[in-house]
Amino acid sequence: MAPAHWGCCPWLVLLCVCAWGHPKPVNLGKEDVRNCSTNPPYLPVTVVNTTARLKALRQQMQTQNLSAYIIPDTDAHMSEYVGKYDERRAWITGFTGSAGTAVVTMGKAAVWTDSRYWTQAERQMDCNWALHKEVGTVPIVTWLLAEIPAGGFVGFDPFLFSIDTWDSYEVALEGSNRVLVSITTNLVDLVWGSERPPLPSQPIYALQEAFIGSTWQEKVSDIRSQMQKHQEAPTAVLLSALDETAWLFNLRSYDIPYNPFFRSYVLLTDSSIRLFTNKSRFSAETLRYLNSSCTGPMCVQLEDYGQVRDSIQAYAAGDVRIWIGTRYTTYGLYEVIPEEKLVADYYSPVMMTKAVKNSKEQALLKASHVRDAVAVIRYLVWLEKNVPKGTVNEFSGAERVDQLRGEEQFSSGPSFQTISASGLNAALAHYSPTKELNRKLSSDEIYLLDSGGQYWDGTTDITRTVHWGTPSAFQKEAYTRVLMGNIDLSRLVFPATTSGGMVEAFARRALWDVGLNYGHGTGHGIGNFLCVHELPVGFHYNSIGITKGMFTSIEPGYYEDGEFGIRLEDVALVVDAKTKYPGNYLTFEVVSLVPYDRNLIDVNLLSPEQLQHLNRYYQTIREKIGPELQRRQLPEEFAWLQKHTEPLSARAPGTASCTSVMAASILAILSWRA
Repeated sequence: MAPAHWGCCPWLVLLCVCAWGHPKPVNLGKEDVRNCSTNPPYLPVTVVNTTARLKALRQQMQTQNLSAYIIPDTDAHMSEYVGKYDERRAWITGFTGSAGTAVVTMGKAAVWTDSRYWTQAERQMDCNWALHKEVGTVPIVTWLLAEIPAGGFVGFDPFLFSIDTWDSYEVALEGSNRVLVSITTNLVDLVWGSERPPLPSQPIYALQEAFIGSTWQEKVSDIRSQMQKHQEAPTAVLLSALDETAWLFNLRSYDIPYNPFFRSYVLLTDSSIRLFTNKSRFSAETLRYLNSSCTGPMCVQLEDYGQVRDSIQAYAAGDVRIWIGTRYTTYGLYEVIPEEKLVADYYSPVMMTKAVKNSKEQALLKASHVRDAVAVIRYLVWLEKNVPKGTVNEFSGAERVDQLRGEEQFSSGPSFQTISASGLNAALAHYSPTKELNRKLSSDEIYLLDSGGQYWDGTTDITRTVHWGTPSAFQKEAYTRVLMGNIDLSRLVFPATTSGGMVEAFARRALWDVGLNYGHGTGHGIGNFLCVHELPVGFHYNSIGITKGMFTSIEPGYYEDGEFGIRLEDVALVVDAKTKYPGNYLTFEVVSLVPYDRNLIDVNLLSPEQLQHLNRYYQTIREKIGPELQRRQLPEEFAWLQKHTEPLSARAPGTASCTSVMAASILAILSWRA
């Protein structure tokens, strides 16, 4: 899955799209499709009238003596995806893209977003809003300094600002005689009123024992042990990220799109466990599972979600030290904890611990990838039959692959919005089609599918790029060099705890050799029925050291603007490497099990080592997926798999000599036996 909006650019890349998500599709454009200078103004029919909303918001701003109010696009847990209940920026502006910040003054309103969303914003926002084609704190603050008078107050909801975001605004405004003001009651919520979607109310449930690697009691004991060993002696751990709570207690629900989480916080001490959420969503069975009727050190006390700030403030008044991960803790909680009582790391101990999967969790994730491979192979077979008929478009294709995944055992929906992109749309790394805007699939164009599933035992993410006709020589070379990068990183042997940013260049080397590159990150962590983008694992500049038991995606690509795009993504497990001499070295075991497109591979570009690795991978696919297809009585898919995993061999131009054919055959046989 193409990497997303976490500030993840590797230090090796000078120009990089810092985004790891799957936002809605857009068509890039330079001219504003609105004409606000005419009377009446010309506006697309898709525009939302926000006049009344802005008037009501400004009335609320007046009551707080504010000159400006900032409205970001996140929720109180810094989630990658947000639920309808938290789509404040989308409601106040009409612009529904997943990335952007809105700012309202008493006389103006503006949105800042990146190039993926310019046309979409212009088609959805009325003339009350100005579109700024920039991102980041600096351009917003520059605009604020020009628009609001000295002595003005800039309001924000502290629960929607990360600590780093708050600090960036505070520093930028320093010395300007404008003051940043924390207002805990969200002003957009007051205006939204009864129109606001209801709070999530689906049950919060416990995973069955078969799908967990450790009990919640074992996990709590482990985190407490880490607290005791910490040199700063924290008395409590505060958890704010939703996947932290879900992982710690083996609980799941449906509050967030694509992620099986629920709104919650946790304060864990040596003697108590406090879970801040909505108690009414728990069944009697789940309450018993949490031991919620008692008050001992292994009893989970349920408290109201809305009381977390007051409770943390009260706890912080004592002789305590609170351990937080600053990446997900919002300023709303940070500001009530005295600095001398903070133990701050970028990632919490829970985030660090769940990044390394134990043996059972590894087996579960591998099993989910076997079933996922069956779904993707069924889809590719279906495409081969139907694309030549002209009956498949990007959107119907996305629906089909989502449907096939939904038929798999333990399925719980997609893990992100499917990227189904044909031709020039594949050059947009984060493109996804809609029912209204899509392109017909053609045998004459490259097609890129980046998709994944949520299963009770694991989360999946895989990208395959195919061409059913005759690709150009450049397309074949670009594809093969992307494949070479995937192979080079997958087969790399490296010292344990090496940072992902240190080895990321191996995925780019084959492209760099000929002056090509890609503008996104090379990989991200992945969870067990959790986030498809699971920090802190990956190959970005600030990723942690790579450790045995981690799972990461490996996903180099190449994008020719306006023509085609290529990405090959696999999920891999970090395992011990076998080396000639003793030492603590690691490598990767690829667990995504779908063959690459033979039609796009120029075998002669592959080194003997790369070819051997590829043929060994194909043999693994045959051994693990072939029996599953046969067990399910899918003969057409089994025959397709056998054809697409036949060993590849390098051939010299023209007629190959008997010697070269024999050498290639021996190499293929040896690779199968290895």
